[in-house]
Amino acid sequence: MPVGGRMRPILPSTLPWLRKGVLRPSTPRAFSNHIIKSPSLLSLDLADSWSSVSTQYDCLPSVNVVSSSPCLCTARNLTGKIIDGKAIANRITSGIALEVKSMEKLVRKVPGLAVIIVGQRRDSQTYVRNKMIACKEVGMKFKMITLAEDCSESEVCKALHQFNGDPSIHGIIVQLPLPQNLDEAKILNNISLEKDVDGFHPLNIGNLTMQGVEPLFISCTPKGCIELLLQSGIDIMGKNAVVIGKSNIVGLPAALLLQRHHATVTILHPFTRNPEHICREADILIAAAGVPNLVRGSWLKPGAVVVDVGTNPVEDGSSEHGYHLVGDVCFEEAAGIASAITPVPGGVGPMTVAMLLYNTFESAKRAFKLK
Repeated sequence: MPVGGRMRPILPSTLPWLRKGVLRPSTPRAFSNHIIKSPSLLSLDLADSWSSVSTQYDCLPSVNVVSSSPCLCTARNLTGKIIDGKAIANRITSGIALEVKSMEKLVRKVPGLAVIIVGQRRDSQTYVRNKMIACKEVGMKFKMITLAEDCSESEVCKALHQFNGDPSIHGIIVQLPLPQNLDEAKILNNISLEKDVDGFHPLNIGNLTMQGVEPLFISCTPKGCIELLLQSGIDIMGKNAVVIGKSNIVGLPAALLLQRHHATVTILHPFTRNPEHICREADILIAAAGVPNLVRGSWLKPGAVVVDVGTNPVEDGSSEHGYHLVGDVCFEEAAGIASAITPVPGGVGPMTVAMLLYNTFESAKRAFKLK
């Protein structure tokens, strides 16, 4: 709520479900906390004591660079570990499916996700269809409202208010991007905070910045990136992390989340000078610029871990769809230098959907007052 022109953070005294231990199981059976590895952000909070800095956080182990040539695209010498996002996401969604079954047995209800899509963008329709299929696979309820490209903001907000008041819906997302005639920030602010499973509400983003508090929901793609690192046994604390891109959807929350995990974080954007030099200092690189093959092998430090968020369609006459997807990182070059790398597709994408399901499940647990 605005106070003196500023947004007041959500504090434990303001919202009771943020207080540790306030949620009690209302049934004999408590739910598992082991679906994902990401800990509570509150458990990560440490005092800023510079005197305690030590040398225990060594750089990531280096790998032998296959070639000194600036371009490895034709070499196909892939020495880095491939982080299989699809396999990790499948393990997470399998765990969610089991918990949803338990929830249905205990309270005779299941989590519900609602999506509002505006216009007929093919990529948006594909993303929404994937979310619908994922909900069905884990046993969640799914509802959708489709609005015309030229609809008004009031029509979108009316649909949002409908889902805000629907007790069977625990998560609401507005599929982005929206047409240019619509005010994205204004529309997202109309999503109930308790159902903002995309984590885009200003209060959820704001609480990500502050020690001592945590958001109700963390944005799904950044959360998926961190989960990929944790599931792959990659330490974050004390590492130099570089995030390419500063969007509200990925870049900014990814940087904040890395910082909460005690990485030393640098954000690159189109006005950054010497981005290649800065990237070569990164132990962990998250690329979310939306530019095909922006990051070349020469940008990477040997042994770096690379998380490629980019999903860029490139024309391909040999493909049945007329295009194929490439990331922001030149995979063939990077895989010969990085110690671990996510592929495109099959890396971050499946994790984004898995984190959306996880957030929706957590929202339902909160609504049903289950531990």
